[in-house]
Amino acid sequence: MMTTPIYEKRQNFEMERWPELRQTVNALIKLVFPSREVPGELKQLIFTAASVASGCRHCQSHGAYHLHRLGVPDEKIQALWNYQTSPLFSEAERVALDLAFAAGVSPNAAGPDNFAELRKHYTDTQIIEILAVIAMGGFLNRWNDTIATVTDQESIDFAERVLRPVGWAPGKHAGAQEEQRKGHPITLGWTNE
Repeated sequence: MMTTPIYEKRQNFEMERWPELRQTVNALIKLVFPSREVPGELKQLIFTAASVASGCRHCQSHGAYHLHRLGVPDEKIQALWNYQTSPLFSEAERVALDLAFAAGVSPNAAGPDNFAELRKHYTDTQIIEILAVIAMGGFLNRWNDTIATVTDQESIDFAERVLRPVGWAPGKHAGAQEEQRKGHPITLGWTNE
């Protein structure tokens, strides 16, 4: 019987311990997230929404910080928590975020109505891109939330300032200073490895 929760030894479960997995995940990130037919900003909004739906505070802070680095105003990042009524989001963004929130929960709540609404604004290829972002988010949400990955101070500082007013807190992702990475994965260039 295990008496120590897994997240007390989280450093033992980082992806770096399986280099091929890390490389494959990085390759997938490089394929899925850049702008193609769906702009990078919308993809990052979708990722963050799926992370909010899943409850992974680590990925919420990373997604929001990435949005900030893309130049998205803090007000729009905060408004993601009430995107359905916020004038900062277009109808096309709302239907994509509806799918992200529906697909981000478990059990998955996405249904035919989500796709009927998406087809009013997006091509099938664009919908596939949106789904790929949600699926990538699902993998990262489950990984990071299961082992309670310690969030880097750079992302925590941003989230404390911008996301705390909408209810964000680091929860189990706050770690000791010696456990923290030096910065956000983008700052460290991890996806370029």
